Amino acid sequence: MIRRTLLCLAVIAAACSSSATTPKAEASDIYGMTHVWNLNYAQTRPWHGNYYYAPYGQPTALVVPPTVSMRQTYSWGVSQNLMYPVHHQFGRNASSPGAAAPGQFQPTPNWPSHTDQFGIYYVRGPW
Repeated sequence: MIRRTLLCLAVIAAACSSSATTPKAEASDIYGMTHVWNLNYAQTRPWHGNYYYAPYGQPTALVVPPTVSMRQTYSWGVSQNLMYPVHHQFGRNASSPGAAAPGQFQPTPNWPSHTDQFGIYYVRGPW
């Protein structure tokens, strides 16, 4: 009887001590990996496409809130409505206006067939 009691107490003590040392489950930063992907993508690719915005003669950034993660593009004719991630984010010390020297980009076609041909590109804001 004493052996059984001691064995039960030992099992209970072992169970209590192992549960006290078990690490607690904590939520991790669910946006951490996405943030790293965005930074890596933005370091190797430009924030603009091949077209310029006609009034400015340069690709133009449409600044969106920093929580935006996706953008949708539309195409006329055969449906090509697609969603892409917004990778680029301006810092507070963004450089002077203008993406590059004039003449490096194509104008908007007379009959555009896709929203990317207007020269306006989404960029997340820094705030």
